[in-house]
Amino acid sequence: MAIESAARPKSLHDAVLEAPFYIPATAPAARPRHVLKHDDTFIVLDSHGDIGAAAGGPDGLFHCDTRFLSHLEFLLNGAQPLALGANVRDDNTLLTFDLTNPDTYFENHLVLAKDTLHVVRTVFLLHDAAYQRFTIRNFGVHSADVRVAVLFDSDFADLFEVRGLRRKHHGTIRKELCPAAMLLLYEGLDGRLRRTRVRFDPAPHEITQSAATYRIHLGPQEAIAIDLAIDCDNADPPILVTLRRALRAIHRNRRAASYRVSTVECSNDLFNEVLCRSMSDLYMLISNTPQGPYPYAGIPWYSTTFGRDGLITAMQMLWLDPRVAKGVLRRLAAYQAKADDPAADAQSGKILHEMRSGEMAALREVPFGLYYGSVDATPLFVMLAGLYFERTGDEATLVELWPAVEAALSWMDQWGDADGDGFVEYQSASEQGLANQGWKDSQDAIFHADGHLAEGPIALPEVQGYVCCAKRLAARCARRLGLAEKASQLEREADRLARRFDASFWCPEIELYALALDGKKEQCRVRSSNAGQVLFTGIAPPEKATKIADVLMGNRFFSGWGIRTITSTEARYNPMSYHNGSVWPHDNALIALGMARCGLREPVERLFKGLFEAATYMSMRRLPELFCGFRRGRGRGPTLYPVACSPQAWASATPFTLIEASLGLEFDPPANEIRLRNPCLPSFLDEMLLRDLQLNGASIDLKLRRHPSSVSVEVLERRGSVQLAVIK
Repeated sequence: MAIESAARPKSLHDAVLEAPFYIPATAPAARPRHVLKHDDTFIVLDSHGDIGAAAGGPDGLFHCDTRFLSHLEFLLNGAQPLALGANVRDDNTLLTFDLTNPDTYFENHLVLAKDTLHVVRTVFLLHDAAYQRFTIRNFGVHSADVRVAVLFDSDFADLFEVRGLRRKHHGTIRKELCPAAMLLLYEGLDGRLRRTRVRFDPAPHEITQSAATYRIHLGPQEAIAIDLAIDCDNADPPILVTLRRALRAIHRNRRAASYRVSTVECSNDLFNEVLCRSMSDLYMLISNTPQGPYPYAGIPWYSTTFGRDGLITAMQMLWLDPRVAKGVLRRLAAYQAKADDPAADAQSGKILHEMRSGEMAALREVPFGLYYGSVDATPLFVMLAGLYFERTGDEATLVELWPAVEAALSWMDQWGDADGDGFVEYQSASEQGLANQGWKDSQDAIFHADGHLAEGPIALPEVQGYVCCAKRLAARCARRLGLAEKASQLEREADRLARRFDASFWCPEIELYALALDGKKEQCRVRSSNAGQVLFTGIAPPEKATKIADVLMGNRFFSGWGIRTITSTEARYNPMSYHNGSVWPHDNALIALGMARCGLREPVERLFKGLFEAATYMSMRRLPELFCGFRRGRGRGPTLYPVACSPQAWASATPFTLIEASLGLEFDPPANEIRLRNPCLPSFLDEMLLRDLQLNGASIDLKLRRHPSSVSVEVLERRGSVQLAVIK
């Protein structure tokens, strides 16, 4: 049996890259992928539980933006086992792979028939280590002699290399053999020493620099277990915990994270599966940071602190778990820019876009160590602060955050509006940074009707909505803090922006707001979903809402599964593109929230139904970051986007936003009242149970029933003095 170290994978040729941080899809994945995450560590495995054994896919054990294990392969008698199935626990704590042996021949004679050995491969993460247990059982009537090999290696690739960027120089990898373990070390060009420790229990009969081998004799019905632990970046190995103890610790952590979270249960079992997967994915993606819980954006490419993603996800989760919003706000306030740094697109008061801790970020080969190149994170920060206060009445946290809120408001008025035209715009301060800095940040995402790319500075419609809403919410916060003059000033600024926005962005010929204003203040007359997000911020006059909804729900926009990012008639439309024709669940959720707040219930139900039915076709009922915008066909599911993150935080939160939109959920802490404003249920839900809806330390359980033209609401249990109001 030949055992070779896994070579560093080659990236896509430079000529193919469309943009500096484009994520290529170089080959089809031969095996489906499965993921787990715990804080700053995540693992991507194929359908056998292997890493790097099949083509395609970003396999690996990753920690703090570095791949600490690039090859992990399990062999029986020198051959890959056969996969029987793979399952993940509902709470995302444990992956289980069922394997069996293939037919094994010696000198043309069958010596071990297939399906004789059953291998249960159990995988879980705890802190910065991955654990696997191989339980091998002989179901044959005769004894079996088996040679088990576990191949392993690490390339210590930076995550951006795994994404496709090519590097000219690397540090040095060396290996040290230890008792029952192998230590892989990488001396990086950034001066850091990174370690991967691969440990086995019991000790293998033979261990080399790239493989551990066992010679096993199993009698009929006999079983044996082999434990494997892979530690990332530990100078001293932690105690090798038993599977039982580790799982208890994981379950304790998960229960603590989701304690006192509002829950939803419905009459539709498929939708319950969607909700279960979404909730589990959200709490897997949430990392414990020094400032509190923070939802990392997505696996595999964005498992880190992202400003925009964290803020929007926290907004989506605000009704069911406001603690997440508090953690997001405190973390982003801690990393708010204090000075001008063009290389990082930073100016005083600006909110972080992305944080990375890999070697390439440390060496500034990519600008994302602490990178501030997003135009929307700063107004979204102020929005979330105001929404959090309105949801909780937590004045102590508001006082703590107020200096950061004021600094963010100052950034909007000064750096954000550098030309003084009243609109917040962006233009990258660094050639290495992102060219587009809204949520549609692809190189080709902002363009004119004839297809040519817009040149900056660029003003986006949804960003003006965020700014307007942020100032109105900040005004209410300022008034609560006794800053009446500041509150009045912010209200005047918001009203003035709303008037100027409608006059400058509305395009009568497309019956929508423009995709953008370019550097010459010319409209990009492109029909885009950005115009839909304007509705939930309240910047658009009410009479425009129905017209916008009619356009968005027309055949050119609505695919049958959701609203596309642009219509099928635009010059750059491509249903397989990242931002120019695909469907993004979170984008649809925010549009639905806006439509609901404008009283447009019928399009909300259509969006809800389309996205739910899309989820039923997805693996594990998991809504991905995005999917292709092809028109829905009879008896067919949606077409997947090949390199979408799955799970992705704001996609996972989408079902809960759609529930919020449908029920018209509102919270009023001073009145100690929860409100349902014109609630409705989509046609696929007859009943919905909401448990532990919380306000001011009290909580309430509700049952909603759908009737032909209305929804009835029943209070099942009330804990404390919280009141319920149903407004129709």
